[in-house]
Amino acid sequence: MEPCSCDTFVALPPATVNNRIIFGKNSDRPCDEVQEVVYFPAAVHDNLKEHLKCTYIEIDQVPETYAIVLSRPAWLWGAEMGANEHGVCIGNEAVWGREEVCDEEALLGMDLVRLGLERADTAEKALNVIVDLLEKYGQGGNCSEGRMVFSYHNSFLIADRNEAWVLETAGKYWAAEKVQEGVRNISNQLSITTKIDREHPDMRSYAKQKGWWDGKKEFDFAATYSYLDTTKMMISPGRYCEGYKLLNKHKGNITFETMMEILRDKPSGINMEGEFLTTASMVSILPQDSNVPCIHFLTGTPDPERSVFKPFIFVPNISQLLDTSSPTFEDSVKKKPQFNIKPDRRHPLYQKHQQALEILDNKEEKAKTMLDNMSKLEKELFKEMESILQNKHLDVDKIVNLFPQCTKDEIRIYKPNISS
Repeated sequence: MEPCSCDTFVALPPATVNNRIIFGKNSDRPCDEVQEVVYFPAAVHDNLKEHLKCTYIEIDQVPETYAIVLSRPAWLWGAEMGANEHGVCIGNEAVWGREEVCDEEALLGMDLVRLGLERADTAEKALNVIVDLLEKYGQGGNCSEGRMVFSYHNSFLIADRNEAWVLETAGKYWAAEKVQEGVRNISNQLSITTKIDREHPDMRSYAKQKGWWDGKKEFDFAATYSYLDTTKMMISPGRYCEGYKLLNKHKGNITFETMMEILRDKPSGINMEGEFLTTASMVSILPQDSNVPCIHFLTGTPDPERSVFKPFIFVPNISQLLDTSSPTFEDSVKKKPQFNIKPDRRHPLYQKHQQALEILDNKEEKAKTMLDNMSKLEKELFKEMESILQNKHLDVDKIVNLFPQCTKDEIRIYKPNISS
């Protein structure tokens, strides 16, 4: 199952500089899948009898939901990663183990990412939301738009301004580990071993009943619920170990730019190429000082090495993100048989970026100019964002258009090369 792969990272003081928590994720998905960046404002839901439609199933709505920004495969309701107005960030990973994956339609892990962001103002509350929904509705369903059937359990990395949580699941059973300092990453394997801070009440008894644990030796979640030899987990080849090494290499000096470098790293396999590739990336700065705004950088395009990380900050009355929103179609998820025709979901930025990539691959001189201009735009944005973080001052009128304007500036770099 290694072809499906994502990597999610968090770094907390003292591993970072300036008392910031840095969150990052690469979303590795089928190479022809479009990922969009979308914003949903906070909302009050008066009619709680009306159910909420997720990707496959309907669930109970809550009275209030928070403003969120999501990076998501354009065909589904949930998200691969995202953030909310309270500085909560979540990314998920596909994991497999001894517990069989349910083929029945339930909540996708990506639905749980969005639900956690919509309903929780801290990382631990988001964990509570996810495990409660997991217990009530279960997880399952095809995670791919197309004929390929592709289902998995999920792990989650959840962060806020103060701490992070790793939540790993096997069916309805789960374990969670609190992270208060240093670095932590998750990939496509269970990684919680003996440090278990919260757990499903029947997790151990179920493992004992299945013969996976004798009830005597120290309980190791990853070793019990998967086939991993956890003693070799940190030295075996693979993206989990490579990600851990990259985080530790920069420990003490990690900035948001360091996190972007890690996400752009091809030799480690973290920036993935091939049938499954890195279709979108996200890095968030979560300052521990609540007077300083959180800043979320999203690409909305494949291959972070050849994409621009564009900043998003939550303020009232944000302009819609039209250039990174995919066209809408009659719901292919609800059609039977599902996914017979895959519609063209490319949003304006994705289209221009794909055309630009062809030039990058074929015209050396133009490619250099374009990459230089992309790098220049990014550096200017980084400088501007660092100034906001240092001065704690926001020009709200400008920030409402921040992400849309950056997207237009990026498209402007591609246009002359595409048309000539």
